[in-house]
Amino acid sequence: TIQAVPINNYILLASLLFTIGVMGVLVRRNAIVIFMSIELMLNAVNILLAAFSAYRGDASGQVFVFFIMAVAAAEVAVGLAIIVMIYRNTRSIDINILNKLKG
Repeated sequence: TIQAVPINNYILLASLLFTIGVMGVLVRRNAIVIFMSIELMLNAVNILLAAFSAYRGDASGQVFVFFIMAVAAAEVAVGLAIIVMIYRNTRSIDINILNKLKG
């Protein structure tokens, strides 16, 4: 079961994924890569919530995971629509080009 694996392994995995996501947001300039990095950070949080939920034997963390996944799905739909509209207007998804959209 999930409790056979020490909780430190889950914390280490989630920390690594979250760090990769933060670095992707801070370093990259491609809107799609930034978007994927944000999703990676959300998944790292989901791993921790599910692991702590199973470790404590309480299902409330798994309920939060379900709601986070629902919000992430809505975010994907809206985010991809925004990225498509930005690409149609600028012919690029580089976030540095977005300064010319300010007005």
